[in-house]
Amino acid sequence: MASKTGRAKRLTRRSFLKLVGGASLVGVSLNLAGCGKPLTAEKAAGGEGWMPTQYNVPGSWPTQVRGRVPIDPSNPSITRDDQKCILCGQCIEVCKNVQTVYENYQLPLKNDLVCVHCGQCTHWCPSGAITEVDDIDKVFKALNDPDVHVVVQTAPATRVGLGEEFGLPVGTNVEGKQVSALKKLGFDAVFDTNFTADLTIMEEGTELVKRLTGQLQEPLPQLTSCCPGWVKFVEYFYSDLIHHLSSAKSPQQMEGALIKTYYAKAKKVEPKKIFSVSIMPCTAKKFECQRPEFIDAGKELQDDQVSADVDIVLTTRELARMIKKAGIDFLSLPDQNYDSLMGKSTGAAIIFGTTGGVMEAAVRSAWYLVTGEQPPAALWTLTPVRGMEGIKEGTVNIPGAGDVKVAVAHGLGNARQLMDEVRAGKSPYHFIEVMACPGGCQYGGGQPRASAPPSNNVRESRTKTLYDMDAQNTLRNSHDNPEIAQIYQDFLGTPMSDLAHHLLHTEYTSRANVLKSKKG
Repeated sequence: MASKTGRAKRLTRRSFLKLVGGASLVGVSLNLAGCGKPLTAEKAAGGEGWMPTQYNVPGSWPTQVRGRVPIDPSNPSITRDDQKCILCGQCIEVCKNVQTVYENYQLPLKNDLVCVHCGQCTHWCPSGAITEVDDIDKVFKALNDPDVHVVVQTAPATRVGLGEEFGLPVGTNVEGKQVSALKKLGFDAVFDTNFTADLTIMEEGTELVKRLTGQLQEPLPQLTSCCPGWVKFVEYFYSDLIHHLSSAKSPQQMEGALIKTYYAKAKKVEPKKIFSVSIMPCTAKKFECQRPEFIDAGKELQDDQVSADVDIVLTTRELARMIKKAGIDFLSLPDQNYDSLMGKSTGAAIIFGTTGGVMEAAVRSAWYLVTGEQPPAALWTLTPVRGMEGIKEGTVNIPGAGDVKVAVAHGLGNARQLMDEVRAGKSPYHFIEVMACPGGCQYGGGQPRASAPPSNNVRESRTKTLYDMDAQNTLRNSHDNPEIAQIYQDFLGTPMSDLAHHLLHTEYTSRANVLKSKKG
């Protein structure tokens, strides 16, 4: 049917559903197709992969149209193409039953559409309607400006995901080709976020030791703070427990601050001319880099023209699109190394990319920080905190500190269980690691899609590669990284020094005023 303008009116899936819903047609039954065994939310989260029979359930229109999570148009992390949305409710399924965000608050909301930006809905969306916010053009613009010095960092998990976008088997390590592609795209320096993962361990580990020994008057258990989705979850639902969060920034934000201070000084580049990009497996990092807390490099330099410490975050998927758009033959690229100064890392840093990895890395260096001795080889394979079980726990006896009880949770529903214990004063742990995404960063919201809902087979393949890279590394402990020793000697002084605290630590803010939690 033609409109008054002469153009045919486009019939989208959503407008069709609306039409059928209002037609009052007798006997119309709307099935959203599929075959195979229906999946429960619990099975889908742990995963045998998506089968479209979630939609083929008893009942007829409109009960099978399950709705969708609200996404603010100004959300910096995720967006939705309404013409692709089939109102299947899969985004609600993961947000409500896996991440325990959706509907865990009372309506009406005050001034915020509640979102922790984890992006797991992008993996569960079978039509590809929900994606990350695309920032590729901003990066191309910076790369094409001769007056801008463009620096990039890459997270540990990106190197075991990027290859899948070019047809390589799941979990293939493409670190060397990823570096090569970034240099071919025109970045002036290519750094490894693993460097500041090692630095995070030195800062966060020192903080943990000080809490354990009473030198720091902050409560136990200490909670990890490198996952921005998890941090925002705490700010929303457990704001009374914010002081349990480590004050250490995430590796991304530490690297961003150092790029515009330490690197700028070493290379004699004006900080205001630096455009800092990070390649992350995580959509929540797009939100994190815009937080007002993270402009510390500008404050340190007393330069109002210095922008945020990290200017733009691209996901692994966005990097793949950039490479393809630039016409780069990724598979034929030679392997190249990261640039020095902030490019060297240890095996402890690489396992930051999976659930339990931060804890394992921290325990290795906590042993060293307490005893002054290298950790025993048994701590290089800390089995109790490995694997895809939702909550894992263990105990490490550190001479001089006694039994240190640790726990690991991935997926915010699992984290909620641990936090309820902390709130009730019943938590036996000294240190808790949480990653918002099931499986950790290697299945973050910006990683290549596999099945919907996600499968543990994919998570386990990527994780195995990260652990293999750790095992093959000649340096297994963060405190053994020579570039870490150099930056403390030349710039920072000691872990948690005044300068280190200023550039590498932060404070978080309660968001409880924007909602009323149903459970708190």
